[in-house]
Amino acid sequence: MTNRSPFKYFETSPEIIRLSVMLYVRFPLSLRNVEDLLHERG
Repeated sequence: MTNRSPFKYFETSPEIIRLSVMLYVRFPLSLRNVEDLLHERG
């Protein structure tokens, strides 16, 4: 059985996707706030 990556259709790295989902779920932030935080972080 082969393991399929759930991130294969995204151009960003899986670490960035996981971090943004964690920020969105953990803190009361909107997606725009999460995007701004990630943009400031680089």
